[in-house]
Amino acid sequence: MSTRPGYDFRIGIDLGGTKTEVAALAPDGRLRHRHRVPTPEGYDAALRGMAGMIGELEQKMGGTGSVGFGIPGVISPATGLVKNANTIALNGHPFDRDIAALLGREVRVENDANCFALSEAVDGAGAGQGVVFGVILGTGCGGGIVVDGRVMRGRNRVTGEWGHTPLPWPKPEELPGIKCWCGHYNCMETWVSGTGLARDCDGPDARDGNAVAERALAGEAKALAALGRHAERLARGLAVVVNILDPDVIVLGGGVSNMAHLYEQVPGLMVPHVFSDFVRTPVVKNLHGDSSGVRGAAWLWPPPG
Repeated sequence: MSTRPGYDFRIGIDLGGTKTEVAALAPDGRLRHRHRVPTPEGYDAALRGMAGMIGELEQKMGGTGSVGFGIPGVISPATGLVKNANTIALNGHPFDRDIAALLGREVRVENDANCFALSEAVDGAGAGQGVVFGVILGTGCGGGIVVDGRVMRGRNRVTGEWGHTPLPWPKPEELPGIKCWCGHYNCMETWVSGTGLARDCDGPDARDGNAVAERALAGEAKALAALGRHAERLARGLAVVVNILDPDVIVLGGGVSNMAHLYEQVPGLMVPHVFSDFVRTPVVKNLHGDSSGVRGAAWLWPPPG
């Protein structure tokens, strides 16, 4: 049984700034292979590297796979070129067309946060839920929406880009905010990413949010206070998502998602900001960890039939 005529399994590629991951899923979703390699520098080198990974994987598995890619950007519906990618070598290129020509077959390309949300909606922490909002909290901040198993892209291909909306209900000390790399001030990403947490705790040059969490576990008052502010800001941001989308579940991913206190504190902190007489939206940790993105890329292809 194959994923569609001519294919024996699904292949997912998660293209990152420093690492590229490839995985193969059986038709029933079981993980059959997964490995990572350093991302080659430069656009042409990245294309050749990914084509080589796919060829080697298919040879090893003795079959042909459908291919889906998760990239840290989107294909612009206006130009057909990659935009908003923090892997800057991709920007301005027709990645989907170029890699399809190199492989000699159709491919599917999606934003990496959308791939994360799809993976968790299909067989992860959001399985069985109608509307899943997936959030990646790492070096940056991204989001994706899956409804009834289908990724929502939107007319402008920016559905779920919650990280580049402003922090809601800002306090005086939070204004005017920090200038984001996107050019705007006070974006959610500048506050709730791992980088934002570190910067809030230790100043503009700090980058390691995990270090803040470790210090908080050791009882450091400064780090504990920073985690408290971070959870409250995250709750404000997610409350806006609930007011607009009212998802069945919110799934957190990325390095910040490993902070257990978020699942205890954030649901209650959202309540004062949600326009409802009750708030039952669960905020849960992802099931598939750092393999969720590559699994979601593979799931861009439908099941048999």
